[in-house]
Amino acid sequence: MSDSPAQHELVLFHSPHSRSASALILLKELGVPFHLHLLNMKAGENREAEYLAVNPLGKVPAVLHRGALITEQVAIYLYLADTYAAGEFAPALDDPLRGPYLRWMLFYAACYEPAVCDRAMGLVPENRIVSPYSDYETVTQTLIDQLSQGPYLLGERFTAADLLWANSLDYCIAFGLVEAHPVLTAYVQRVVHRPSFAEVKAFDAELAAAHEAQIARQDVES
Repeated sequence: MSDSPAQHELVLFHSPHSRSASALILLKELGVPFHLHLLNMKAGENREAEYLAVNPLGKVPAVLHRGALITEQVAIYLYLADTYAAGEFAPALDDPLRGPYLRWMLFYAACYEPAVCDRAMGLVPENRIVSPYSDYETVTQTLIDQLSQGPYLLGERFTAADLLWANSLDYCIAFGLVEAHPVLTAYVQRVVHRPSFAEVKAFDAELAAAHEAQIARQDVES
């Protein structure tokens, strides 16, 4: 990880224990140089004008690369994997697995996250026909059925999609947002043993503690 944006073209806006941990894991897997722009979201730094100019939603991750801004977790995944690991972490455009790869990337953003977030807030679609994801049970069963066919989302082929999904499922199962189905827990364990997960988890724990200390100092000074 770098601490000088002038050294590299790639900048990741990151806050600990957030969705940007997934993007950080991907960058560690890709092994490319980047600058890490840290935000203390508990101190509200993501709501300040400087960062709202980057992402008006005040969310992370966000990436700056070659003067272009990319937000939205899945868009960042697609962009980085295609830019740095096409044919490896991302099936090439002419690969028969490219379509299924895109399917599961977009299923994550369009169905899984909305379903899990709605369920966590106690929101249940009144009409499955107009719901963009049908219902939570259908979403999770669709995922379980897919993972029952092979060790990874694309069968024997490991891709960036597995980094994205496993990171989220690991968190959601741990906090009871998704049920600990044997197929899902076995899948998570197959992926999260990778060094990138342990490295980012340890880094985020240290960073979160530093952010808490920063807030404590500010409270004392005020």
